[in-house]
Amino acid sequence: MGIALGGAKARRGRRGRGAAAPIGDINVTPLVDVMLVLLIVFMVAAPLMTMGVPVDLPKTAASSMPLEKKPITITVTDAGDLSIDGDPVSMQMLVATVNALAVEGTDERLYVRGDASAAYGSIMEVMGELSAAGYGQIGLITERRQSD
Repeated sequence: MGIALGGAKARRGRRGRGAAAPIGDINVTPLVDVMLVLLIVFMVAAPLMTMGVPVDLPKTAASSMPLEKKPITITVTDAGDLSIDGDPVSMQMLVATVNALAVEGTDERLYVRGDASAAYGSIMEVMGELSAAGYGQIGLITERRQSD
């Protein structure tokens, strides 16, 4: 019995007088730091991901349409260049690329974003190609005009 007491006294002596028990809690400070850094990264990167091709859209008084899913968007720049959802495409590959992306076939809703300074003929040429391929739901995207 003397040995057991002596051993306990020796252990207590090493820890020091009144030493606290080990802490069993999880330190969440590093987790919060990492989450804040990720939040900032996504806040900075998110606007860059949604911006595809810079286009100056024409202004109209029409209200926006409700969307159930992400539509296929064809962009016509002022130089006449085409892109589908931000990926450049030629006029010859336009219909083939849209066909590959259209889940609902020719019933898919398509949107054309034409730069305000783009030639009217180039936008109509895109719409004509899509219409000739059988797509009937083609819309034009504009920005809402600011009321005075």
